[in-house]
Amino acid sequence: MLLTLLFVVVGIALILLSSATAIPLLGAIGVAVLIAAWFTRRRSPARWPLLRAVGGVLVGTTGAILVVGVGFLTLRSPPPAPDAFYAAPSAPVRPGTLLRVEPFSRVVPANTRAWRILYATTRNDNVPAVASAIVLAPADASADPRPVIAWTHGTTGVASGCAPSVLPAPFPFDATLPALERLIAEKWIPVGTDYVGLGTAGGHPYLIGEPEGRSALDSIRAVGQLRDVRTDGRTVVWGHSQGGHAALWTGTLAAHYAPDVNVVGVAALAPATEIGALVDAAQHTPVGKIMASFVMAAYSGTYVDVRVEDYVGPQARARSMASRCLSGAGGLLSVLTALTMERDFFVRPPTEGPLGRRFEENVPRGAIPVPLLIAQGLADDLVLPAVQERFVRTRCAAGQSLEYRTYAGHDHVGLVGGDSPLAADLVDWTKNRLSGVAIEGGCRFVAR
Repeated sequence: MLLTLLFVVVGIALILLSSATAIPLLGAIGVAVLIAAWFTRRRSPARWPLLRAVGGVLVGTTGAILVVGVGFLTLRSPPPAPDAFYAAPSAPVRPGTLLRVEPFSRVVPANTRAWRILYATTRNDNVPAVASAIVLAPADASADPRPVIAWTHGTTGVASGCAPSVLPAPFPFDATLPALERLIAEKWIPVGTDYVGLGTAGGHPYLIGEPEGRSALDSIRAVGQLRDVRTDGRTVVWGHSQGGHAALWTGTLAAHYAPDVNVVGVAALAPATEIGALVDAAQHTPVGKIMASFVMAAYSGTYVDVRVEDYVGPQARARSMASRCLSGAGGLLSVLTALTMERDFFVRPPTEGPLGRRFEENVPRGAIPVPLLIAQGLADDLVLPAVQERFVRTRCAAGQSLEYRTYAGHDHVGLVGGDSPLAADLVDWTKNRLSGVAIEGGCRFVAR
């Protein structure tokens, strides 16, 4: 079984690398490895010593080719560098102030206009900062004032060049934003914050609630200052994964941090809620190791009592996964790096000590006074359904009113995919919030 899995991983990775590098030979080798995977599944390697020996040589050789090839590609194609647009002004200004704006034309949907913006915000303890975002609006500049959808995106990385507005395939126009066509048809105005520290300088507070939520709220304020965009003062927050965590914090902080922002609903899709439990459970998977490296970079950079060497062994510390983005060749290299590491990323449980206490501080337990929707795929192996249900029931017991929708057969990304029923549900739920449809208090559980 292990040999078959190795064949499949190496074969698929070689095919992906062939596509990225335009080297057909790598793709041919990848296909050969997948064929070998089929044979190892159909025939026991213990009974076929020649197949086992050939398989070992093939996996070792192609694995070495893959690591060298992806490493070379990554050196040739590092994360894109943010340009001068993202530079902070010389003196701090009021949070939410629009600082810079310019048209944005990369991968913009039909019948829309887009801009990238730079605006003032704050980090923890009101430390001044700047953040960037992309704004999308109807092509018809004379359209009636429309509501804002504040989109808080999922994980892209923690390096500055991993800002979605910097990456080649930016949000809010990629596949992770559910119901994009419906959103455009409704003529809603999405603003997608990069969060502080992505694009801009100073480090990205990955899964740290206060600065995530402040980045979103200040982006809404900044959109209201755009001369070419007409908003009507209402906002619904949507967020997925890391962005689900950010959406919950946005709803919690709005009344205190930005009482001038009229948030009328919050939708958190597969949100990272009980961070310690989720990080601990996922640390033995390749993607979980990458996420753990992002978490350690962010938390050790934000909190002086969290030290990487207290939680991560020398081998993992020597790897540079946190310096690469989740997408592209860098992401592929990080997956391969994670596959060669020990089973667990941490040498000490991340739920213990200073890191565990900081995780607890950033669990989004604050009251959200507006209608709240939490959606979860039941096939999700990254944000675990059992952990999510525990969080939801704890919030319900604390008096939080919410609707919890679960989607059978949908994993973490599939939940927001084009074939997921969530898209239609989310649009209908949002239309009800914008129409002022009353909801009953308490908690409602809906299985889809």
